[in-house]
Amino acid sequence: MSPLIAIAITTGILSAVWGGLAAALGLISWVGFLGCTSYFASSGGYKALLQTLLCNASGMLWALVLIHGENWWGAGMAGYLMTGVVATLMCAQAKQRWLGYIPGTFAGCCATFGAAGEWRLILPSLVIGALFGYLMKASGLWLSRKTQATTGVTDPA
Repeated sequence: MSPLIAIAITTGILSAVWGGLAAALGLISWVGFLGCTSYFASSGGYKALLQTLLCNASGMLWALVLIHGENWWGAGMAGYLMTGVVATLMCAQAKQRWLGYIPGTFAGCCATFGAAGEWRLILPSLVIGALFGYLMKASGLWLSRKTQATTGVTDPA
């Protein structure tokens, strides 16, 4: 079986598991899917998983700065200016190797705004979602190797 089809199958199965788990734990399923998507868009592997987790969490923190900082600088033009400053800092932090995955940072930030800053639900949803993303890809690649080994056929796609 091709890696793409195998990953599609394991992603489908684990997506259903994540949906049920998120509901059972009271987590936010769509935020978990952002964590999963962040991992899928990365280079893959253990290091990419760690970087995804760190960048998602840092994005969440940046969003919380903006959400709670409004009490200090107010809304309107000052808020827009601070949004620009924070977006700049979110990109600049990529100079640090472990915070170099800018899309993961923005995904964590967007999830936090979308979930109204409820970080106690956002953080575990992002973390478990990224872990599920890792499992989806790893199990799909395993399934592909196993089915190719049993059929003796190698499919480069």
